[in-house]
Amino acid sequence: MFRSVVTARSILNTTVEYGFRRLTSRCLCANFKYRYVLSSTSKNRPLCWHGSLQIPQNIQFMACRMYSSDLPAHFKITLPALSPTMEAGTIVTWQKKEGDKVSEGDLLAEIETDKATMGFESSEEGHLAKILVAAGSANIPVGKLLCIIVENESDIEAFKTFVPTAADDEVIGGSVPASAAPPPPPPPPPPPKPVAPAQTTHARAPAAPSRPTGGRVFATPLAKSLALEKGVDLNAITGTGPEGRIQAEDVEKFISTGAVPAVATQPVSVPAAATPAVAVPGLEYTDIPLSNIRQVIAKRLLQSKQTIPHYYLSVDVKMDNVIRLRKELNAILSKQNIKLSVNDFIIKASALSCLKVPETNSSWMDSIIRQYHSVDISVAVATDYGLITPIVTSADSKGLSAISKDVQSLAAKAKEGKLQPSEYQGGTFTISNLGMFGVKNFCAIINPPQACILAVGGAEERLVAGSEEGFNVASVMSVTLSCDHRVVDGAVGAQWLAEFKRYLETPETMML
Repeated sequence: MFRSVVTARSILNTTVEYGFRRLTSRCLCANFKYRYVLSSTSKNRPLCWHGSLQIPQNIQFMACRMYSSDLPAHFKITLPALSPTMEAGTIVTWQKKEGDKVSEGDLLAEIETDKATMGFESSEEGHLAKILVAAGSANIPVGKLLCIIVENESDIEAFKTFVPTAADDEVIGGSVPASAAPPPPPPPPPPPKPVAPAQTTHARAPAAPSRPTGGRVFATPLAKSLALEKGVDLNAITGTGPEGRIQAEDVEKFISTGAVPAVATQPVSVPAAATPAVAVPGLEYTDIPLSNIRQVIAKRLLQSKQTIPHYYLSVDVKMDNVIRLRKELNAILSKQNIKLSVNDFIIKASALSCLKVPETNSSWMDSIIRQYHSVDISVAVATDYGLITPIVTSADSKGLSAISKDVQSLAAKAKEGKLQPSEYQGGTFTISNLGMFGVKNFCAIINPPQACILAVGGAEERLVAGSEEGFNVASVMSVTLSCDHRVVDGAVGAQWLAEFKRYLETPETMML
């Protein structure tokens, strides 16, 4: 659209104002706030230069304010990717209305992503001139133009009838230049002339292997799930694994080349259970739309059960010593407004057991097993909008009081939909505790790419055999460990449960 001349020097937080000559009769004037950089190799000279500053080529500008004779200076605010896996979002509510003054850091809207409902803050100052996506709009793609912000309140009227074009949604990011839309694509080349059958040749491009479209494709489960997620046809990929097996690295490399053909539209065999349910005539029902979070939960758990070979180990743990120690510590910590829960002890015992048995603190990475050096515990939390797993980071090196504070803070944020991506992305081991609902035992589905998840039931009083006095009454809790058999063998899983049981039945050892 226009080009600039840049040199490699330093730049301070100073506004640089200059204009660019265009190749047409009209001119655009730009006012940059050390946000976006418009790289160029043009030899055109800037019309004016404010001060003696020179602009380095690699400066990352976040916003560019453009104006011409048609519209006053303004910022275009698009939907950003609020998580690495986010492709679309839902505008839950607008916290500002048209005409309101907006300061940098003000909450503009609440957006439901594929993980949580998050606040979207403004990176600009000015006035909200136009809202282009109404509250309640679902499946808004990343990069969609959401609203217009102007600097001067008097400029709001100019955008009352503003209608965005398709080019406004093509740039993905936060605030984008109002005139920085990419140029229209060149016209498609004319179709090739038909070739007579006698002149056809069997030569093929070397990029794709000669594999029957409907034949069996040898690929790892992770490669298959990645190809399905990205819409890649595995028939077009050459595998580098044993005997030509396609690995996840092959799919990622193929995607990076940009040549991603669509998955073949031929029928795919699916289990009979996957066929859609048929409504029973005469029964009343309500169709509930799927939220972004519910779709992600369904996709990830289905992938987990289809690609991870689960097995389950259960054990009973006497909790009397934990209950006694918890009561004593809470009496000491009462002045600090800290109240330890049984779940805090379970998190600590799990983290220390993972250090003792590091295979359980690992991930299957298709061609390698990645073993982590610290233990980040994902804690399953039920919210009104779905299940989410905030993370207690470095739980192996934290004390019980620090774990308790983290869990309470993360659970509150999760239920309010205010978790930041760094607070729920990652994790090396997951705990799901349903004991507070009276559940005795259950089996949990592994949270990929983790190798294990611990399902915790409620403690109940049982008669247990005593050494001298016959039978005693003890508080007993049942837990079930789900393991990925590719990473954790049965004996290794049993060893982890033995360590976990030992820590909880002698909880003082967790403080050594």
